[in-house]
Amino acid sequence: MRTERDSAIRLLQLLMVASLVIPAALFAYAAYNDYHAVYAVADERIDRSLDVLQEQALKVFETVDRIFPEVGEVVRGMSDDQMRVAEASLTPRLQRIVGVMPQVRAITLIGCDGRPLASSVTAAMASGADFADQPYFKAQQDGDTGTFVSDVRTSTMQDAGTALFDVSRRLPSADGSFRGVIAIAVRPRYFDDFYAMIQQSPGNFYALVRPDGELLARYPSGPQLGQQLSPKSMLRRSIDGGLTHGLYSVDSEVDGHDRRVGFRKLPGYPVYAIAGIDSAAIRAAWLDQVGGHLIFGLPVTLLLFSALWVVLRRTRRLYDEAQRREFAEDALRQAQRLEAIGQLTGGVAHDFNNLLMIVSGTVQRLRRHVSGEKETQLLDAIANATERGESLTRQLLAFSRRQVHQPSVIDLAERLPEIKDMLSRSLRGDIDIRLGVPRRPCAVKVDPSEFELALLNLAFNARDAMPSGGTLTISAKPMLLRGAGTEEGLSGEFVAVRVADTGTGIPPEVLPRVFEPFFTTKDVGKGTGLGLSQVYGFARQSGGTASIATSARRGTAVTLLLPRSWETPAQPRQQIASAAKAPPAGSVLIVEDNAEVADVGRAYFEQLGYAVRHAPGAQAGLDVLAGEAGIDLVFSDILMPGGMNGLQMADMVRRLYPDITVLLTTGYSSSAQDAVRRGFAVLQKPYDLAALESALRESRGAAARDAPAPQRAVG
Repeated sequence: MRTERDSAIRLLQLLMVASLVIPAALFAYAAYNDYHAVYAVADERIDRSLDVLQEQALKVFETVDRIFPEVGEVVRGMSDDQMRVAEASLTPRLQRIVGVMPQVRAITLIGCDGRPLASSVTAAMASGADFADQPYFKAQQDGDTGTFVSDVRTSTMQDAGTALFDVSRRLPSADGSFRGVIAIAVRPRYFDDFYAMIQQSPGNFYALVRPDGELLARYPSGPQLGQQLSPKSMLRRSIDGGLTHGLYSVDSEVDGHDRRVGFRKLPGYPVYAIAGIDSAAIRAAWLDQVGGHLIFGLPVTLLLFSALWVVLRRTRRLYDEAQRREFAEDALRQAQRLEAIGQLTGGVAHDFNNLLMIVSGTVQRLRRHVSGEKETQLLDAIANATERGESLTRQLLAFSRRQVHQPSVIDLAERLPEIKDMLSRSLRGDIDIRLGVPRRPCAVKVDPSEFELALLNLAFNARDAMPSGGTLTISAKPMLLRGAGTEEGLSGEFVAVRVADTGTGIPPEVLPRVFEPFFTTKDVGKGTGLGLSQVYGFARQSGGTASIATSARRGTAVTLLLPRSWETPAQPRQQIASAAKAPPAGSVLIVEDNAEVADVGRAYFEQLGYAVRHAPGAQAGLDVLAGEAGIDLVFSDILMPGGMNGLQMADMVRRLYPDITVLLTTGYSSSAQDAVRRGFAVLQKPYDLAALESALRESRGAAARDAPAPQRAVG
């Protein structure tokens, strides 16, 4: 027996050690793999960023390059003197070219003597201007270097202080001799803004660099203008070694950050694109993954270790069967105590809310008879304490309310103009929104929020398809479908909501996939591919469908087919409130076992103009209804003694007296949720006169709309 005991203890001790050593070894292995995986992901991100940066920079420089032959064609065959004479007509032409290219600041034609011949910036033609000492002029003077990119300089013209760099080429000549330079001033800020736009996470670094290490643009931007990397920098050494691309880790000379950096040369241009990620951000991503392992692994390890430790202790103490049985009995008793505490909490909450109801009701009644400042302050203190007591009760119960959301009937003839106003504030000013709605009511039964979201998604897609502006047309038209040969076999009366734009249209090859989730033709970061998917899903869930038609010349039109409704449209809340301002007339039966709470309710209803009857229980309330006529409202507590609660009584009233409205009240949230699920309106205790009046107003508004009452709790 002793040997078996010792063997069991040693085995448990070895298992405890293994429960720590094995997870630690697995954690170290996973952390090592994650470290390399995170850096591999960072390298992929850098490579993708370089694709984007290279493509954008190439487009900019190729666009600038196309300006040179265009300007050369304008001045072909003109001498320097002729260009100076024609300067007044050349300037507007150059300005028009600059005006359509946001990346270009100015275009200047410089003669072989360094004097300006014509410029898009009139200040450049000022007397005495001389560009002979500018690098972009000297580089072309010494020999035809093709496209030359200068360092960053500060503008001295009308926008003095603006950072610019110049791209230059020789003025064309018949014999190839040097007759001057075409200089195009480019805004580094154009690149900075693009880099800021594609920035997706902290720690990213983007730049545009010349082979000599001169920074033409960078993000994040720095205080120094035209910062230059030293010849000893990793980038300069890589470029001097003839590399056109590379990836390395380095302490940056630009801002001192330790980061992972990749570079790539722009084909045909003396410029390199740089993308980097701070090593701190990479390590943070790695630590986040390691933390994920700890979140799941550490509790399991500790739980296993603790379980083995408990087993070891129990083994050492040699618990017998009686001790285990006693432990099970203790656990059962604990569960029973918890269940009893839960029931007690519900009962205490009910009774405590009744007390708070009495206190708050008494305070409101006293306010009508008290006018002194000191007395009013005392009543305010009691009211504040009541509110804190209500909050404490809700915290003890720790409940959550679940609203029952149902579609409502809306008239598109009224709702679409409201949505047009919302879209006018959301879209660009160069988009003209036109609306076409029928003059007669045109109602559909949909979720209003989802309907507005669908129109927003379509409007935003149309905006992106009209970068230079255009027309967005929204129309609604009733139509009759007869099943066969129609949209997805639909049959019946529908409303066609059509959203059309005058944009670029959708390529035919991608049109069949536009409604697929996550499918998008937009650039990375500009679309999720869920907009049209939401539109289609909304239409299908509403009992209809969505279709799309497109043309490269006429734009795109999306049509939502929604089942037409002949129900009365939901009345706006402000109209409901306005219609219910007058005090209601009628008779109310208050069913409440607490006489003091009933007295508070009686006072509230009398203030609202009701004749009040009181019954102390559910059965007594049914007896009153059976013996008296003229009662049009039953206001009952849910939790009551006597074998029948308020909810059971409400079911009987609904069945026996369908013309009588039932409004329930309770301080116990689970009962309230049960009543809501059965379709009754519930007023949460403690309530005041305003909450009671709001609950009654909601009921009268629902009756005025001739629609089922909303299944939700109020108060």
